[in-house]
Amino acid sequence: MSHHYLRFDRVHYRYPNGYEALRGVSFEIRHGEKVALVGANGAGKSTLLLHTDGLLLPCEGQVVVGGIALTPRTLPLVRQSVGIVFQDPDNQLFMPTVEEDVAFGPANMGLSPEEIEQRVDAALRAVGAEHLRTAIPSRLSGGQKKSVAIATVLSMQPSVLVLDEPTAALDPRARRQTIELLRRFLHTTLIATHDLEMVAELCDRTLVMHRGELVADGATAQIFRDRELLETCGLEQPVSLRTAPV
Repeated sequence: MSHHYLRFDRVHYRYPNGYEALRGVSFEIRHGEKVALVGANGAGKSTLLLHTDGLLLPCEGQVVVGGIALTPRTLPLVRQSVGIVFQDPDNQLFMPTVEEDVAFGPANMGLSPEEIEQRVDAALRAVGAEHLRTAIPSRLSGGQKKSVAIATVLSMQPSVLVLDEPTAALDPRARRQTIELLRRFLHTTLIATHDLEMVAELCDRTLVMHRGELVADGATAQIFRDRELLETCGLEQPVSLRTAPV
């Protein structure tokens, strides 16, 4: 089996205050799939994302990345395989220039200066941000920050790409550019989002979370036509489907 995959096996997670955020979640994302993770606020999406590279560890069950079970001992190895892009790009941009931000991860992997330079070039090119190389991250637009944050992850060459609300707080043009950027990626990708229009356009498969449980896993078009399921889970059918001819 390809190492570009992510699997959750009956994962439970309970916070110290006793709140059970994940209740026996199981799924597998295979090589090259773009999969959406949707659900109302409090459904468990963020907690699930934090399990993909060990920012949280299951109370019960197992997370497996490319054949490697996630444990405290395997954390460094798994974190080389999973790249997370957080909702707020300012959480990932902290160096004086864009180039230094994108180089930070590879540099901490102990790569040679030549390899770091090659990775920075490739990552910036992939997101169309070569012209921002010497820019100060704090002075970038929201869309530019999002692209650079993605580049900081791509420079690590992860096997699995995980994104939290990649289109949040973007203007229409930046949102469209981000969607087109994600469309070009060949990575195994998990996208947690409230932007169901983006999901309908970009992801063939959707996972639906509700109160800590995975309540649906299937073809996006089929799930988005299930109005009863969407209503139960606090979601609304995308406008593009509501207005489409039957």
